[in-house]
Amino acid sequence: MDAEQLLAPEDVSPLGRSRADVLDMLRAADGPLGVREIAQQMGLHPNTARFHLEALVEAGLAIRETEDRETPGRPRISYRAAAGSHAGRRRYRLLAEMLTSLIAGTMPEPAKAAEAAGREWGAYLTEQPPPYQKPSAEDAIRKLTAIMEELGFSPQPEAGDGGEQYRLRLRQCPFREVAQHHQDVICSLHLGLMRGALVRMRAPVTADRLDPFVEPSLCIARLTEREHPGEAG
Repeated sequence: MDAEQLLAPEDVSPLGRSRADVLDMLRAADGPLGVREIAQQMGLHPNTARFHLEALVEAGLAIRETEDRETPGRPRISYRAAAGSHAGRRRYRLLAEMLTSLIAGTMPEPAKAAEAAGREWGAYLTEQPPPYQKPSAEDAIRKLTAIMEELGFSPQPEAGDGGEQYRLRLRQCPFREVAQHHQDVICSLHLGLMRGALVRMRAPVTADRLDPFVEPSLCIARLTEREHPGEAG
């Protein structure tokens, strides 16, 4: 990837579908909305809704407000669309390339560090089941598919073959251009994200590995059952 490609404005909106929908909801609202309101209306986990809202604040497209309250307790945090907000063109590819090259060039074990970060974010974006409850393998894969869909991977679950019980076909990588130059970092991050999500939901399956670019726009996550759900894969 040359400098001209990195400096060119993005050809598409920098916002994914869910984040753009959150922004549209803020624009259409009569007043500020809270995290739970957004989560309930869009069918998102509250942590996922908060993740999108904070990203909109960082991009200058939304404003975070702390509401005063007369009774004791934590003040309510709400969000509203920034005046004149619009999803203009951004150079996020350049930012992603800069940060990824920093990790690849300075970390002693960049892939390991990226996977660890992915595990943390995967757990954060996933709802934990109630105590003593564990999902079936099919339910866990369905929930993982929904998470990867929210993040823009266009996932397709399917039965595996051989020793692999399941596969998750990822038809679109949100960081494809960067991943082509830094597979060890980006793909390890995505593998860690799936592992963290599955551990968080106490799934009886784990993500064994991620095969990148088996086709120009296809990566495949290999999932297998395990005996002790809730442990790291």
